[in-house]
Amino acid sequence: MSSVLINAILSSSPDYNLLFESLCWPGETCWPETERLEALTALVEGLGPLLLSDSGSAPLTDATKRNIREKIESVIWKKCLPFLSRISAEADDGARCRESTAAACRLLGACVAPCGGNVQRRVILSVLPSFQPSEDESAQGHLSEQVATEVVAALMPFLTADEQLTSSTLECALASIRSLPDAQLVSRIAVRIVLTLLNYSSGGSGRVLDAVCGWHASERGPVATERALLCLTVLADHLLKPRGCLDPRLSLWFWRLVQDGLTNRDGVSRKRALYLLKRCAALSEEEGLDCPHPASEEEEVLFRWAPDKSRLLREFWEDYVLVMETLEENQVHVVRPVLNRIDTLIQTTVNDSQASERGLLHPSWLLCVYQRMFHSENKSLMREGVCHLLELQVLQQPHFASAFSQFVVGPFMDALSEMSLFCRSAGQSVGDCPELAVKLQVFMSTFFSSLPSEERGHVLLQLIQQLGSKHWCAVPLLFVCQALSKLPPGPLLRASGLAALREVLRCTMITHQVLLRGAAQCFLLNSALSLTAVSDVTLDDVFSLLTHFRADESLCRGTELWSQLCVWFLEHENSFKSRTSEDCNDAATRKETIRAYVQSELLSYLQVPASTGRPERLPDCREADKLARAILLCVDMERIRLGAESLLSPLLSPLLDTLSRISTNIYLPVRKSDKSLQLLLRLLQLGAEPRCQRAGGEEGDDVMFALEKLLFKHVDPIQEFILRRLCGELQELVDVERAELYLCVLRQLVLMCGCKIQPCCFPKLIKYSLAVLQQPAQQIPSVTSQVTRAVSMASLAAVCGLMEQEGIGIESEVLSALKPLNHYFYTSTTSSQCQSSLGSINECLMKPQLIGCSGDLETQGFLQQDWGRIAANFMRDQWVCLNFLVKAVGLPESAEFSQTPEFLRAALSCSIEALSLLPSDLVLPVLHFLKTAMEQLAHSEEALCVQAVTLSWELVQALSTNAHDFWPALKGFISMAFQHKLLQLMHTTAPSLMAALKQVASELLELSQSKSGVFGVLLQHCCQTWLPKDGCGCEQADAQFSSVFSHIDIVSEACVYGPVLRRDQRLVSDVQIYVEQLGEKCAANVAVSSDNRDDQLARTCVLTLLSCLDSSQQQHQRLLQELVMQLLKTDNTISKSKVRYHSNSLQHRVKNRVWQTLLLLLPKLGEEFVSSLLNHVFEAGFCSNQPSVKYLIEWMMILILVQNPQHIDRFWTCFNLDHEQTKTSVCTFLSVLVHFSVIVAQVKEKAVQLRKALDVILQSCFSHNFSVRLYALLALKKVWSLAEEEEEEEADAFRGMSSVVRACLNQAEAMQSSGNANKNWIRIQGHFFFGAFHPVRDYSVETIFYTFPSLSELADDEWIPPWKFEKLSQFPESSSCPLRNASPDLGQLHPGDWIQQDRSEQDKEERWAEVQKKITPWRLGIQDQEPELQLVPAQRAARLGKQQGALLVVASLIDKPTNLGGLCRTCEIFGASALVLDSLHHINDKHFQSLSVSSELWLPLLEVKPVELSDFLQVKKSEGYCIVGVEQTANSHSLQDYHFSEKTLLLLGNEREGIPANLLQMLDVCVEIPQQGVIRSLNVHVSAALLVWEYTRQHLSPASSETVSERT
Repeated sequence: MSSVLINAILSSSPDYNLLFESLCWPGETCWPETERLEALTALVEGLGPLLLSDSGSAPLTDATKRNIREKIESVIWKKCLPFLSRISAEADDGARCRESTAAACRLLGACVAPCGGNVQRRVILSVLPSFQPSEDESAQGHLSEQVATEVVAALMPFLTADEQLTSSTLECALASIRSLPDAQLVSRIAVRIVLTLLNYSSGGSGRVLDAVCGWHASERGPVATERALLCLTVLADHLLKPRGCLDPRLSLWFWRLVQDGLTNRDGVSRKRALYLLKRCAALSEEEGLDCPHPASEEEEVLFRWAPDKSRLLREFWEDYVLVMETLEENQVHVVRPVLNRIDTLIQTTVNDSQASERGLLHPSWLLCVYQRMFHSENKSLMREGVCHLLELQVLQQPHFASAFSQFVVGPFMDALSEMSLFCRSAGQSVGDCPELAVKLQVFMSTFFSSLPSEERGHVLLQLIQQLGSKHWCAVPLLFVCQALSKLPPGPLLRASGLAALREVLRCTMITHQVLLRGAAQCFLLNSALSLTAVSDVTLDDVFSLLTHFRADESLCRGTELWSQLCVWFLEHENSFKSRTSEDCNDAATRKETIRAYVQSELLSYLQVPASTGRPERLPDCREADKLARAILLCVDMERIRLGAESLLSPLLSPLLDTLSRISTNIYLPVRKSDKSLQLLLRLLQLGAEPRCQRAGGEEGDDVMFALEKLLFKHVDPIQEFILRRLCGELQELVDVERAELYLCVLRQLVLMCGCKIQPCCFPKLIKYSLAVLQQPAQQIPSVTSQVTRAVSMASLAAVCGLMEQEGIGIESEVLSALKPLNHYFYTSTTSSQCQSSLGSINECLMKPQLIGCSGDLETQGFLQQDWGRIAANFMRDQWVCLNFLVKAVGLPESAEFSQTPEFLRAALSCSIEALSLLPSDLVLPVLHFLKTAMEQLAHSEEALCVQAVTLSWELVQALSTNAHDFWPALKGFISMAFQHKLLQLMHTTAPSLMAALKQVASELLELSQSKSGVFGVLLQHCCQTWLPKDGCGCEQADAQFSSVFSHIDIVSEACVYGPVLRRDQRLVSDVQIYVEQLGEKCAANVAVSSDNRDDQLARTCVLTLLSCLDSSQQQHQRLLQELVMQLLKTDNTISKSKVRYHSNSLQHRVKNRVWQTLLLLLPKLGEEFVSSLLNHVFEAGFCSNQPSVKYLIEWMMILILVQNPQHIDRFWTCFNLDHEQTKTSVCTFLSVLVHFSVIVAQVKEKAVQLRKALDVILQSCFSHNFSVRLYALLALKKVWSLAEEEEEEEADAFRGMSSVVRACLNQAEAMQSSGNANKNWIRIQGHFFFGAFHPVRDYSVETIFYTFPSLSELADDEWIPPWKFEKLSQFPESSSCPLRNASPDLGQLHPGDWIQQDRSEQDKEERWAEVQKKITPWRLGIQDQEPELQLVPAQRAARLGKQQGALLVVASLIDKPTNLGGLCRTCEIFGASALVLDSLHHINDKHFQSLSVSSELWLPLLEVKPVELSDFLQVKKSEGYCIVGVEQTANSHSLQDYHFSEKTLLLLGNEREGIPANLLQMLDVCVEIPQQGVIRSLNVHVSAALLVWEYTRQHLSPASSETVSERT
């Protein structure tokens, strides 16, 4: 209409200037309406023919044409481009901007057309810079990339004539695709510009391919891969043409890009890569030519095609695509069936490589499959992939091992870092090596053995470097190191390999699990010993590596590992690479022995430059550690070789000479004395064997004895030197750490040879230190004063610590010298000091000023970094002294505090203050002091005690992530807060403190759920307090034991304790048990001083306590009775819970622990109490219980009736209850009767009781429930055999029942021909509870806590083996309940002997031939599949090329998103041309998306409102569509008889109202679905699906039909 109007205006000889002025908008700030832009566009388009033509009724003059062109150019430069720039500046991407952009671009295209080539070129060149990154995007004239894309797309027709301009535009577009962050915008540029340009440019495809592959080759990251695949997918139609001039299949980087895409983390990129692979395979088959051409030579070819192997290759790639598409499902049950296809791919590749030198199938394609599985979010699928690779037999071939080497080093190692892979497999017990770890050992050994010998060392180096390049969890790191230790010995590791191992030890071994870290170090050292190329490494390389193995975790004397290392040195002593001799001018080399190396290193170590007079920091202790370890290894090695004491004195002579002169040579450099003392200290520390080894015997102590013998001669000069240095010579900041060295050496010497220490040494040191501390404080603290105070307090703390360890005799004069220290701490320094504080306790060091001393940068840095720690250690040392003094000396007498409690009260306040001042890892001495103070002040100072307990617990909790400090602090806190004096408190005397302790106990229990062993520490301490003690006064023992009643909740909780660990926690626990079971073969078990952090420790401790109780004592009996009632209450609460508990759930485990404890306590319970208990037991029997609980309850009933046969009548009453209430729970009581022979032996009237038993059993034999009948028949068989054994006169009473009983028993035997009934009858008779088990004979701790759980299918972490009780020395030997079962029969059974589940052949894992396939077959229309997912619906509809008919489905009348989502999925699957909706907003609805499953991305969607349907149907009718309605009318056609025309529009009605009457008139035909049911309507989606399928069936192409038939 607008064009007609414009032509009419123009034909009437208008004023063109006036037209332009009226249609143009004023200024650059005005935002023109879309209608104005469209009108101006129509004007320019109308003027176009007039400007280009000289004919017509009124041709324009040249001047007029020139004027019009000037106006049009003015519109371009002053209106269009500025307006587009303004649109670009708007951040909004709304409809207004989109409409204005489209209108402005149309106007620009109309204006450029009549202006000639120069203007067109200028306009395009002005736009192209907008595609390049710009710092000032708000600059005038700059267009956004989105607007620039639309502008170039509008100007595309003008690029065809200018090849250079086309090339420039293409380069700019490709550059923007590479750099832009917005993926959607990148997609638009690729489709709107690049794709269109290729239609006009003959050589553009090659340039695009080269550019894209170039990006990938230069960057090769995920982002570059995604962008490159986006481009290639969009351009696939241009690149992959049959017999085209450009063939990307010949490019190596094209295939590397495809492979990177197949393993990309982005799902869309994986689909694009798979699409390109499908297209290439289909094109190769279609062409039927060799690819690449046989004449072409290339280093590596990833994709080949041979016409004579076409079928083999087609099947290979079909299987490959099937596998890769199925892996997208991310579900194990879907993926597992296709694993056999992976085996097929591998075998095909192997056969191909064996058949020809130039294989058609490159192994790298197999790696993509594995890498895709490794990247899966589903850990089970990831584990499947890892296990499949570990079992890959093809890697035994050198060619494949070499091809897989980089994959094993890279992605495979990354996958192995996932900890969950190493969980125990089904059927494995706690302590077994994980199945995957076993497979990994075999795989590593096989893989490295299969590698070509020249590649092994390099691959191993890369693998070790990979270990050190990232953080590893403890478990995978352990098993990878173990696998490396199992490699076949060979010279693979050179100096670079040892350096890589050092990096692993330095950076990777940072896990909190100390035992696992130590075990990993042991395995790594074993690897180094077996794989080092000795001739290529020096001794210095080896000892530098050994320095990184920690002595307290792995490499310590007295272990098998240490002995192996000594033997290894012996075997290779003369084989190491020699160091260059410095004495030879020709740089000749010489071999050196270990002793020569050590002597040389020792001389070099002690050679230091002369002192400069300036303060020097302490030398790096790692040098001393390296040399000390070398010395000890040398000595132990020679001891093995010579069989006698080696010559230690000549070896250490340089060190001994230095030590002998250390106190007399005033010119001895400080650095040399420091290094000699460091070396001495490390020799003494590293030379000491672990305590467990020393306890085993004296073997190996001769070395240390010889060392001590040599040092005896030099103790005095060392002591004199240290004493002189500590008494006034240490005055610089760097001397603080030097003082720590001196005190450590002094401590070692005292513990080694205390009798040689001069008696006057320590009093002198104490007096000097005390004098320093008592000096008045300076107004401006100096470095010297503060350092001497810190050193003095550290010296006093060291002396107190030695006296507490009994290194110094406590009766010596040292104690007398320490008494003034007591007065120093407790005496007030000012008269105004309040009583809540004491003299010098918690005195702080003042930060010194650097005035008057060397204020160099190093000193300032030391002051800034380390002063806080120095000040904290100063306060910590005070509490070390206070803790010793309060025990050894007591409190001083003072006029200020008339009574001792006053002192303690003030000291307690100071300790609370110290807790708030000290770091968490330094509070242990304060906790020890608090233990003494709170013992006396718990009643009088309750508030202070509560504050101390609360603050201490907060500090301990803060240490929970620091394993080194947490456990000592936890033990110190528990011994303080739960000491016997506090445990004896009552709620009436100290309610607040009692509440605080209960709260702490509760939080301890909560913490133990995430940190194993915490609750065990508390129970170990409490049970030790409550255990009856021999030799202890009766009143004192009763007082200590009575405190248990205030904390019976702790006892009852311990009886059922067992944390529910997370999977990762359980895995770590299992692996730690595995390492512990390696014993001394793993040196970590010897080196690591691990406490018992077993989660079962709490239960074993409390069960030991209960076993030690004497039932004849009133308090003990009271505890037993209260505990039993609490446990029964716990069981009853769970039974009445509405939550149904499953096997091995927490509820099941708690109930099982309850009844285990009750069984253990039964012999200790009084007869009267048992009588009251019996009803509770019977009630528990009627509840629904798991089998393991059921057996324990039945056993409990049997034992009670055996011990108390007078209660047998109460047992019979249980059978008189309403059978509807008892249901199958009567089986519990029938199970008791199976063991009636044990009970009846204790009763007086046997015949009467047997008769009663038979009566109740026979009633159950006729129960409608099969299980009840089965149990009844078994009981009947057992009881009747007892009746038949009775004497003749008593047997007469049973003759009347004989016929009935025999009929029932015959029925049981007749089950042999009854299938499953026979199986159940056989199994129940072989059941352990009814067969090998004897309730009295097998009563033992072992049976209750180990055998029964193992036979009842309880999780193995519920089994408590007897040795755990034996480890506790307090566990009593009892005849009533022995620890171990005397009869071996029950312990020899296995769960498989009685398990009641059927195990058929179908349970075995199979590789199915048929697999579930939820994907479109790749050969159906592959040539036209849509690669681009980012297009808007209209563009997608234009480019969608799946094999489809002309079916158009109109669903504008449907309003439910679920129906629309399902319909969208159906239309996409069956290839409808488009789906029409009333609103495209439906696709964002979550209900729509839940059923559409992304099908909206692949199906053209159109929006037609219901009010517009009439016009829409008219248009489609004019286009030749047949309008078909799904409706029941009088003239409807049956679906089975109707034939759809090719161009069909399917109109669907509303869910409730169907198709409106006004639209029914427009239908060409109505189709209805034949029905046979009562209901007359189907769901609209179901109806549509039936019609869409029928249309598809009728219009399937012949090629498709053949493919479908071939598939089926």
